[in-house]
Amino acid sequence: MSGVQQALVAGQTNAGVRWRAWGGGLRGSEYSWAIAFTLPYAAVFLAFVAYPVVFGLWLGHSPELYSQLFDDPLYLNTVVNTILYVGIGVNVRMFLAFLISGFFMRREWWVRALFLAFILPWAMPALPTALSFHWLLNGQWGLFDNLLWFLFGVDGPIWLNSRWTALGSNIVAYIWKFMPFWTVIFLAGRMAIPQDLYEAADVDGATGYRRFAHVTFPLLANLYLICTLLSTIFTVGDFTTVYFVSGGGPAMSTDVLATLGIREAFTVGRPELGVAAVMTALPIVIPIVIFLMRKLSTTEVQL
Repeated sequence: MSGVQQALVAGQTNAGVRWRAWGGGLRGSEYSWAIAFTLPYAAVFLAFVAYPVVFGLWLGHSPELYSQLFDDPLYLNTVVNTILYVGIGVNVRMFLAFLISGFFMRREWWVRALFLAFILPWAMPALPTALSFHWLLNGQWGLFDNLLWFLFGVDGPIWLNSRWTALGSNIVAYIWKFMPFWTVIFLAGRMAIPQDLYEAADVDGATGYRRFAHVTFPLLANLYLICTLLSTIFTVGDFTTVYFVSGGGPAMSTDVLATLGIREAFTVGRPELGVAAVMTALPIVIPIVIFLMRKLSTTEVQL
């Protein structure tokens, strides 16, 4: 056999090996079954993931849309609101969730009962939770102002009629709603730490803060970072809390990018401008997603 023929045979063999590896060793009718099971998922992906993303990118591709956004004075306020809403909401929530997860490691029965009550805001649907928080802050019938009058005889502030108190109310409501979820994540991480490490730390005299600083936090640092990145991505796209707690008021002064996009798309009737408003968050979201993917591919979450 000549050298050319040997090269051709080797190439065909390598191609066959690659094809079998790609096909997972499927033969005959197994290909038909594989395609039959794959097509529905591929169709759902194309219809509900790929098509909306491509269509949204096409709607917001015009540079004129971004010129209109940047010329709108409300847009700058919206960007500031988004930075405060995401920055304060994510960091305070993750920090408190991490600390509270340590409290729920206690084995007393009343701690477990309290934990059930603690997760109720997260277990409930977002809409009634946000609306209930809105009515708690109502200036005339709200629970907070009525308590201030009943206990101290003073009139409470009209929480949702000022930009900063309304924005603060949105942040508090968002932390209250979603902090239990991340507390459960950190609680699971704490429970996965081998008790032998704590026993060794006790033998070495590391108790209390030193045990937390030298055992708990180093083992959960990757988990904390990844959860913070995921929470940032979720919070940038959240509009339910702001929309139903403050409604973006007063006078759209507490809008974030998500609610501004919804308002432009459905209230004003300019979906392309709404998409452009939301897409201005991509320079922040995309680097976070890339960093998160690299983090997950290079290191494992230590539990």
